[in-house]
Amino acid sequence: MSISKTSDAKFANLFLDMLAAEQGAGENTLDAYRRDLADFSEFAGRVSSSFASADTQLLRDYLEDLDGRGFKSTTVARRLSALRHLFRFLLSEGLRTDDPAAILSGPKRGRSLPKVLSIADVDRMLVQAKSLAENVATPVQQRLRDARLYCLLEVLYATGLRVSELVSLPLTAARRDARMIVVRGKGNKERLVPLNETAKQAMADYLAAMAELQAEQPRKTAASKWLFPSFGESGHLTRQHFARDLKELAAASGIQPSLVSPHVLRHAFASHLLHNGADLRIVQTLLGHTDISTTQIYTHVVEERLKSLVRDLHPLAEK
Repeated sequence: MSISKTSDAKFANLFLDMLAAEQGAGENTLDAYRRDLADFSEFAGRVSSSFASADTQLLRDYLEDLDGRGFKSTTVARRLSALRHLFRFLLSEGLRTDDPAAILSGPKRGRSLPKVLSIADVDRMLVQAKSLAENVATPVQQRLRDARLYCLLEVLYATGLRVSELVSLPLTAARRDARMIVVRGKGNKERLVPLNETAKQAMADYLAAMAELQAEQPRKTAASKWLFPSFGESGHLTRQHFARDLKELAAASGIQPSLVSPHVLRHAFASHLLHNGADLRIVQTLLGHTDISTTQIYTHVVEERLKSLVRDLHPLAEK
């Protein structure tokens, strides 16, 4: 899907350039905005309208169209948010004299709780991944892929990184003496994240497997600045590739693949920390959340723990 009308393409590019330059929006955020704006541009084009001439009624019609297409309320709300940002920008730049999205209200949406794997589930996946990585009977190339997956899983569960942050870690993150790694997150902001000994060892074992393959097949390998290199356009492993590998590992561990994703493991990291008594502000810092309210979604874990404590330990609780 692309933005075809000249004026819409021009306005969209100006808006996206502003997001990148002034708000530090990353490629994933820009791509999401681009898709949302392209969809509205296509809808407006059916009635010979555009970003420059769209009125409030057209926006209402578009939201109804999204609902009719079966989009979730969260997606409709996100599309409306993109349009609000766009028209506010066009008004501020003098490219429009009004803001047709200003009086619109979005769909009501409850805040859904994140899917969370139990500690036992994560342990099963870690045991399975480590077993595959340590199988010396496996051909060296497959053993490298298994070692990479185990390393990815250990580092993700140890740090709670976003999947985009994880797959784009530089090779320097695996320094032998590193107790912390520098992570470049949303808005190009940097934060320090601690590494535990298990994750550091998984990195070392993975690098050893990589060195073994380079010694055996030097022509098929090349030096890279990425910890998880690939031959793709980005130069490093893609989020999609890791997600596929993770689902295969889940199935091999006896866990339903649909319940597992890199983001679910990030949720597990946060929820398990809180369950074991970690401070919410510390978890916020580790996750790279700007706003504490984003982290508070995980407090349902603490609430359930408090309820069970009162139920089990209060002298007047029903036995």
